[in-house]
Amino acid sequence: MGRMSTAIDIRSVVKRYGTTTALHSIALQIGDNEFFTLLGPSGCGKTTLLRCIAGFEDVSEGQILLFGQDIARLEPNLRPVNTVFQQYALFPHLSVIDNVAFGL
Repeated sequence: MGRMSTAIDIRSVVKRYGTTTALHSIALQIGDNEFFTLLGPSGCGKTTLLRCIAGFEDVSEGQILLFGQDIARLEPNLRPVNTVFQQYALFPHLSVIDNVAFGL
């Protein structure tokens, strides 16, 4: 078997909101084509980490690499990643087809 390449490499990521540290030195590697689940109690930073990967939040420190490229400062619409929200994700002013097509 060949070695699996690293798709997402999170290196010492810290996220602060003022004096509150939401993410403290997170390190994680996810392989290409690997199925990954992020589990934890409410308020532990799961959504914050996903928002940082997607570019909806800036990291305070550390790096987020996608196939070796640092994407931490790349605009969300330029990142080759996507987010599926649990709720409140539909645009009420768009049709069903337009809501589905929005992410394409």
